[in-house]
Amino acid sequence: MKRMYFIYFIIALFFSIIPATAAKNTFTLWQLPSQINTIGNSYIILTRNGKVVVMDGGVKEEAPYLRGFLAALGNEVEAWFVTHPHPDHIGALTEILKTPQGIVIKKLYQSEFSPAFRDTEPDCAPAANAYYDALAALGVPVTNYATPGAQLDIDGVNFKILTVTNENIRVNPYNNSSMAIRVWDKKKSILFLADLGLESGDLLLNGPYRKDLDCDYLQMAHHGQRGVSKDFYRTVKFSACLWPTPSWVYNNDAGNGFNTHTLETVEIRELMEELGITRHYISFEGLSKIE
Repeated sequence: MKRMYFIYFIIALFFSIIPATAAKNTFTLWQLPSQINTIGNSYIILTRNGKVVVMDGGVKEEAPYLRGFLAALGNEVEAWFVTHPHPDHIGALTEILKTPQGIVIKKLYQSEFSPAFRDTEPDCAPAANAYYDALAALGVPVTNYATPGAQLDIDGVNFKILTVTNENIRVNPYNNSSMAIRVWDKKKSILFLADLGLESGDLLLNGPYRKDLDCDYLQMAHHGQRGVSKDFYRTVKFSACLWPTPSWVYNNDAGNGFNTHTLETVEIRELMEELGITRHYISFEGLSKIE
């Protein structure tokens, strides 16, 4: 394990440690690559003055890579945003909370699920409970958002919470309770949709934060399949796609070849082509760095 950790550290060091000196007037975003061929969601932001912000973190098997990446950036996380407690979003974080190994998390931001709401998806409740238990045990300072609209500035990077937990929803409840977050500075903007589904996506599109949805980089909802509606993508203006997506999801491949599964990823890819979107950052293709 120590050897593996060292290897991940060197990889992270090679790609990241030179703290984005070429991007002094803006922040750097990394979409971390898939470490195993499964869905996951992991992003790191480095502000112009070296503050580290993490979005989710991926599945538990990706914890060693994430540890190495954070070590290369100084092992101090200014802010950690958790969009929702599905295992592919909080698995690696849960492992870090259990055994930090030098990682310091100064503040965590989330929209907490109640114990009863966690039980709406029984298969996912144990992982959610383990995450909340580990968070409480470590004593990380937490901000819980019960209503959308909150905005904060972290070293010149703006974060706005556009959606929060909706415990009245019973359709796809965990995904539809994802925190959608707009991130921007004077140079660029990103819209993180996490795993929002049709229902919450339509509420967001037709709600008071419509003006906050246009962006430069759009994280594709629910890994690019069965997320927000096609009308959402047609309506919002954006220039590039962030795909936190393994190869089999991206290619809708159940093991029998391209577009042989029941996922909708290929339809969304075709829609992006129709919309003229030509820049795509896909997690299974490797580390993406945006400055």
